[in-house]
Amino acid sequence: MKIRVDGLVQGVGFRYFIWRHARSLGVTGFVKNMYDGSVLIVAEGDRESVEKLIELARRGPPAAIVENIDIQYEEPKKEFTTFFINYD
Repeated sequence: MKIRVDGLVQGVGFRYFIWRHARSLGVTGFVKNMYDGSVLIVAEGDRESVEKLIELARRGPPAAIVENIDIQYEEPKKEFTTFFINYD
């Protein structure tokens, strides 16, 4: 699943917030700041865990202001063994 989050989501601890929750939920993939100010989350896991992560992304950490969230469902590729912050 690819999740794009728009709003005030950079510089507010959003990536760390998602990383911490994804790891506790057993979700694999990554979270990354994008050049346009959005945050991209690529997540794989069981449906319940990924849906919980989406719910958390809609809220974000206390300093975040989530204005929009776009979700694209894809076939899992099982290419990740953990969840990490992508700094590329």
